[in-house]
Amino acid sequence: MVPPLYAGLVDDASLLPPSPIGLADAVSKFDEHTGSWYSDLIGSLLVPASVVGAGPVPQVRAGLIGDVPAANLPMTVEKLRAAGMVIEHVEAPVARRGEDPQPGLAGLREFAARQGDLQLYAEIPLSWGLLAALDTVAEARAEGLPIAPKFRVGGLAAELFPTPVELAAVICACRDRELPFKLAAGQRHATRHTDPETGFTHHGFLNVLIATVAAAEGGEVAEVAEALAATHPVPLVEPARVHRAVTRPLFVGFGAANVVEPLTELVRLGLINGGYE
Repeated sequence: MVPPLYAGLVDDASLLPPSPIGLADAVSKFDEHTGSWYSDLIGSLLVPASVVGAGPVPQVRAGLIGDVPAANLPMTVEKLRAAGMVIEHVEAPVARRGEDPQPGLAGLREFAARQGDLQLYAEIPLSWGLLAALDTVAEARAEGLPIAPKFRVGGLAAELFPTPVELAAVICACRDRELPFKLAAGQRHATRHTDPETGFTHHGFLNVLIATVAAAEGGEVAEVAEALAATHPVPLVEPARVHRAVTRPLFVGFGAANVVEPLTELVRLGLINGGYE
């Protein structure tokens, strides 16, 4: 009932700040989602490294968020794996905005070399040094290391929201380097919209998906930006229907505080749950 285009698109980010629920409740709810008819839409439960350790380690399919000091991350992963947590991937920042991402990437490469098959996502700021950082990630992947980039496309300030052209350039840069990528923050709805409370314009997850499909098919920055800039679902729905049976290119996915919200929007648009028949 969930087409391949959306398989694993949405990670459960209910534990990420400002989370109102605890680990046990989040795991219970995640189990409900993964036991439902829309389970194929769901990726991992995103678990901050800082919230585990105080109680029993949950036996759950987890994406570990590295919000502890980088030097502690390898030990944390080993401890949690030994306790039975199924860590599918690790996401960790490599630099603050405006800092050189290369030292952080070097540390993550060492971590990847020790961990073997554990997928790592390096959160790279959309600022100075980005393209060189993507080159470094591509070099690491060419060496067989399972590293890919992650980008934050929203936040508490307007400058943290890239324009459609800026994000299109990033998507095309990943395409040119054959880099799958994840996104964080800002994607609250399927289509591009302005939050009436903050005035910030958020990227839509369906915009990103269709923009990435366009990039993978050879589209240049202007064409990709056009898909990202759409504020109405009409120009997005038909490409989504045409590509529903294909594996999603490049765009690994994003986290949602409530995975039912993106599900509801995809159902409303007739893109899953039988609406494409």
